[in-house]
Amino acid sequence: MRKSGKLLALVLACAGPTSTTSAQSAGVVPGVEVLLADSMHLIRGKRVGLLTNHSGRDRQGRSTIDLLFNAPGVKLTALYGPEHGIRGVAKAGEKISSTVDSATGVPVYSLYGDVQVPTPEMLKDIDVLLYGIQDVGARVYTYEWTLAITANAAKKPVIVLDRPDPIRADRYEGNILDPTFSSLVGKYPVALRYGLTPGELLRFLVGTKLIDGEVHVVPMKNYQRSMWFDETKIPWINPSPNLRDLDAELLYPGTVFFEGTTATEGRGTDAPFTLIGAAWMTDNAAIAAELNTLKLPGVRFDTATRTIETGYKFGGQTIAMIKVRVTDRNAVRPVALGVRMLRSIYAHHPKDFQWRTPQIDRLAGTDKLRTAVEQNGVDALLAQWDADAARFAKQVKPYLIYR
Repeated sequence: MRKSGKLLALVLACAGPTSTTSAQSAGVVPGVEVLLADSMHLIRGKRVGLLTNHSGRDRQGRSTIDLLFNAPGVKLTALYGPEHGIRGVAKAGEKISSTVDSATGVPVYSLYGDVQVPTPEMLKDIDVLLYGIQDVGARVYTYEWTLAITANAAKKPVIVLDRPDPIRADRYEGNILDPTFSSLVGKYPVALRYGLTPGELLRFLVGTKLIDGEVHVVPMKNYQRSMWFDETKIPWINPSPNLRDLDAELLYPGTVFFEGTTATEGRGTDAPFTLIGAAWMTDNAAIAAELNTLKLPGVRFDTATRTIETGYKFGGQTIAMIKVRVTDRNAVRPVALGVRMLRSIYAHHPKDFQWRTPQIDRLAGTDKLRTAVEQNGVDALLAQWDADAARFAKQVKPYLIYR
């Protein structure tokens, strides 16, 4: 494995204030701005490739593509796009074609479609690869795995322009993925809510030899692990079309499980991942009441109805749903919430509720979730997952950048 001698020094030099109060008052400076202010030596005079999308911006809303394209001494020679495309507008799972960026004339290579691992031809015109995308802090998201796959294949230096974990980087929840179920919604054995920034995640993957690569991280300034995204003062941009606010991102590590079922996770409504429903779930009031008796921390369950947009589960139908309302975001345990909801809805509708196998196993990173839900074994499952999360928290300690 190649070593990056500059990695540790760069991280320590840019970590920023240690006081939470001073950090919050100053606002977080994302990695792209730190790069432009004091780390340009990393890319000056080099041919630069950039893996990014619409969320890669500075605090003024300027695209990382435009910032690098116009930076003196930098030659931006290739762009790489993840799921949803370089502009972030394609639907989930929609294949993306390679093209040319109309604003800069730089070729854009899609890494979500027929090609997920960059080919030597795609990489031949770059000396260094930069990554600048806003993450959501959940294993079941494709952006970070596109980064990991690309870093492993590039055989060239990779620089992560770090950005926040929006749902706090000091929380770990859920199981560690079983490699048997490795996919682009969970490539390597990490916890479901992994409590890392993109730069820290890549440091962990390289440091534990899960991938092979030379990795540098340009850290944020003023970032604290306990911050929620809205506390960073970085302007909100939907990281993908169906994650539209911070509550949805917080619930996502648990409500995403419904993608692997015949119930809907709320796509095609105004509030994906906070609304769960089905045409057959006409007893939504009883289910919501039952869930409320569990007194799950930080949430309340209400009833709702929505007409689903065409093209999604139950498209064109007006269906009964359960609305998950966040009442105390610091108390919410989204993974346990998702598992409890699965069990409750399954118990009420064992025939109507069906799994989309193997999709649910890929999302869960295990086939044990299905069995636990069907056999009312979710208490034991969640106890094991809590142990997994605690073990993962210890594993990642050597690779953390921020306090």
